[in-house]
Amino acid sequence: MAAGTSTGKGTDGAALGYEQARDELIEVVRRLEAGGTTLEDSLALWERGEELAKVCRLRLEGARARLDAALAADADGEDGEDGEDEE
Repeated sequence: MAAGTSTGKGTDGAALGYEQARDELIEVVRRLEAGGTTLEDSLALWERGEELAKVCRLRLEGARARLDAALAADADGEDGEDGEDEE
């Protein structure tokens, strides 16, 4: 990552995929835990981390909704079709 205060501030968080946001969030946390940054830089990193955490949460919620929908569709298909196919 760049040596500046941001690890990708020019990139819109919503445009990031889950893996990209997660990896950048890991780097933000690492830099915050390491210390040695100014208060202003730490605040900027914290804000970026919050944005990245939100992206990760939204991506995971979307994946969960898709999984739940697929499981529900599969369950609906089994209820209506399996009994008919076996007879």
